[in-house]
Amino acid sequence: MPQRSAGLLIHRRTAGVFEFLLVHPGGPFWARKDEGAWSIPKGLIGDNEDELEAAKREAEEELGVAIDGDFQPLGSYKQPGGKIVVAWSVEADIDTNAIKSNMFTMEWPPKSGSMKAFPEVDRAGWFSQPEAGLKILKGQLAMLDDFLERRGAD
Repeated sequence: MPQRSAGLLIHRRTAGVFEFLLVHPGGPFWARKDEGAWSIPKGLIGDNEDELEAAKREAEEELGVAIDGDFQPLGSYKQPGGKIVVAWSVEADIDTNAIKSNMFTMEWPPKSGSMKAFPEVDRAGWFSQPEAGLKILKGQLAMLDDFLERRGAD
């Protein structure tokens, strides 16, 4: 059975245009990657955990702020690696300069025996639909399309 993650497609309207909040993964592997590297806030669903509660928990861990609002189911999306991401959309206005992500630890540099801590998310940003379409991971692009189709937006 494939791994399952849950996440939130956070959006706002600025001057009548939808913008989407995306996060950039922290750590050395992603340090020099930009286009096609950003994601919605998301993470693994715990055993017996409600999917929406997992999405809200993961967003809070990655952004440092609890997200509240009218959560609308968006769908389930199979990623290129086989993982399934269950997503909801929610309107919220987050100060991307004030995010505070949780940390993870890994051996760095490789085979050095030295452990180093990195933020799970090193930055967040608001992007218009065309910008978000370039920034977001290929496997999550359909989330933007589905959201806009349901909203009847262009």
